[in-house]
Amino acid sequence: MSKVALGLSLAGIRGDAATLAAVARRAEESGYDSVWTNEAWGNDAFTPLGVIAAVTSRLGLGTAIAQIPARTPATTAMTALTLQQLSGGRLTLGLGASGPQVVEGWHGVPFRQPVRMTSEYLAVLRKALAAKERLEFAGSIYTIPYAGADATGQGRPLRSTMPPAPGTPILVAAMGPKNVAMTVAEADGLLPYLWSPTRWSAAWGETLAKAPAGFQVAPTVLACVGDDLDKCRDQVRPRIALHIGGMGSKKTNFYAALVSRYGYEAEASHIQDLFLSGDRAGACAAVPDELVDDLALVGPLERIADQLAAWRDGPVTTMIIEPADLSMLEPIASLW
Repeated sequence: MSKVALGLSLAGIRGDAATLAAVARRAEESGYDSVWTNEAWGNDAFTPLGVIAAVTSRLGLGTAIAQIPARTPATTAMTALTLQQLSGGRLTLGLGASGPQVVEGWHGVPFRQPVRMTSEYLAVLRKALAAKERLEFAGSIYTIPYAGADATGQGRPLRSTMPPAPGTPILVAAMGPKNVAMTVAEADGLLPYLWSPTRWSAAWGETLAKAPAGFQVAPTVLACVGDDLDKCRDQVRPRIALHIGGMGSKKTNFYAALVSRYGYEAEASHIQDLFLSGDRAGACAAVPDELVDDLALVGPLERIADQLAAWRDGPVTTMIIEPADLSMLEPIASLW
């Protein structure tokens, strides 16, 4: 498994700074290459990385993901430059467009066309991180300095006062075909969720074949270690059901669309119908064993070791493991 790095998702891990620091130290000591934070409409993705940077020395720090509509490109650049300075350059910046329910319902800004928005965001972000010149950009979504009808006219191009970090890897959580194609062309890597090591080429293959050398593919992978295979499956089923059924509307749900492209169209539609009707227990029960086994690492450690063979043969460069509980942190690391 030497070609695939091991990451740890901190999704769902809550607590004070001491708790977070202890988890980060355990991850570093047991051999994880990186830890990854996320955000939806609760905690933010960046603040925990400052704590982790202070108590670790080699562990990579990643956001999987930080929401593009939540911050201007310049704000993300300032945050990334600060974390790169504090951590000695260990940050990988993972970004995503999120969806209309969160963008408009929580952030209170319009949900814009994801491909164009992400492309422009990346362009502005790279200029700001390079800090070679004053920041100027004229796009259909972002214009810097701002020149809208309500502008004061006093804005002027500025250049960051922080040390530049042009080599900061930028990964994008794209799932739709057009957004993945843009990511392959303009970003440093892809951050998929609900990745299938056996069916990925049905959804991603043609586009990923065009990826340049060094392009990263870093899926977040649900994992549950235990002797009882059925219980392990049941522990990860709610996460799968939530994304397929509840992370979006019936009209716009990128996770359901992805699973449908894998060949589970009927199952995805049924899970959505149950979840959106309020029957979450039914939605979880509707996630078939085959789909769980395809998307997650579940069961005894020896079985998981066998499952990993399928991941070795694909384009994955980092597996970001999201364990069902922290007792599984070291056993999973032992497989590496």
